[in-house]
Amino acid sequence: MTDPAATPASEPMDLRAQITEVLDRVRPYIQNDGGDCELVDVSEDGRIVYVRLQGACRHCPSAVYTLKFGIEQLLREQVPGVEAVEQVP
Repeated sequence: MTDPAATPASEPMDLRAQITEVLDRVRPYIQNDGGDCELVDVSEDGRIVYVRLQGACRHCPSAVYTLKFGIEQLLREQVPGVEAVEQVP
C-alpha cells in the first residue's frame, strides 16, 4: 500500500480522492444488502483499483457481479485511467 505522506501532491492523491468519492456513492447500496467495500490500494499507474468486500458481500456468490458490473463499471466511467477493479482478501 502507498503511504499518503510519500505521495507527491499532484495526481496520485487526486486519483485516490476521485476513487473514494465514487466508492462513497455506491457504498449505501452495498450496505443495504449487509455488505461494504474498502479501498485498499491503487496501482502505481492508476489502472487497477484494489478493494476489499466486507460483511455479507465477502462470501456472497454474487459478489463478482457487484465488483465487476457495479463498482468496476462506475469507476471506469467516472475516473479517467481506471481499467479494472480487483478484490483482495
